[in-house]
Amino acid sequence: MRPRWKKMPMTVDVIRDLVLRRPFEPFVINLSSGESHEIRHPECLAIGKTRVYVSYPETDKLAICSILHITSVESLQAT
Repeated sequence: MRPRWKKMPMTVDVIRDLVLRRPFEPFVINLSSGESHEIRHPECLAIGKTRVYVSYPETDKLAICSILHITSVESLQAT
């Protein structure tokens, strides 16, 4: 099981802080639907006012995640 960061309400600012952290630490976004999205590089995440956009360049997939549906964020060990 991966360690979880301190429980806090998800906001755009929380996600932005994780992306801007140096050195960058990969993380997983968990959604209320049960989906999860790995953020291995800060360039793969765009942050909007109420949504985050996760890009998967190797497959051209784009996931749109409402901040309201992000239930937790977990650290991800880099591979």
